Amino acid sequence: MSPRKGASHFRFVRSSLLIIGLACSVVATTPRAGAATLEGQEFEDGIRLAQHELRLNGLGVRKIFFIKAYVAGLYLNEKAATPAALVALPGPKRLQLRMLRGAGPDDFNSALVAGIRKNAGEAELLRLADRVSQLELTIKSIGLTVKGDVINLDYLPGLGTQLTINGTRQGQAIFGADFFTAILGIFVGDQPVDALLKKGLLGQ
Repeated sequence: MSPRKGASHFRFVRSSLLIIGLACSVVATTPRAGAATLEGQEFEDGIRLAQHELRLNGLGVRKIFFIKAYVAGLYLNEKAATPAALVALPGPKRLQLRMLRGAGPDDFNSALVAGIRKNAGEAELLRLADRVSQLELTIKSIGLTVKGDVINLDYLPGLGTQLTINGTRQGQAIFGADFFTAILGIFVGDQPVDALLKKGLLGQ
């Protein structure tokens, strides 16, 4: 091979390797099909829960002033763009929280209880009181959550609301569809914890 041909061959090989390298880089940084990403948190477009296929209804970020606390995703068996449509849907549901910072049990309990009280009537609060206490005790037993934790609040028909953290079940399921509706009210009720988060979860 002549020096000129050798140099041309070397440039061709180097260019080919560069193109292949760039292609691999694109593949490595492109989000997977069937997944949605927000604040670096990837949510599957579909999941299976209690023998049902659920679809991602929407995503949103909970902000406290300028601090981003978590990304939330809502999974349903049909799309719902209003709180009424969401509550009316039968079957299992999942509210998933991806923690962007650590939080103590007192922080979670105060936020959840305050959210339920803002969106539930007096009679409803009396009816839910024991179950709210059960949720508070479960959260206290968990202790500190840290950045990266995945928290699921699942509604399972016939069983109730089950809390899991990083795939591990926490406490006993809390019975009643009305209790899960109260939980959802914190996020998508008339007085949501975060108006932009509400819009995101409802896919608006």
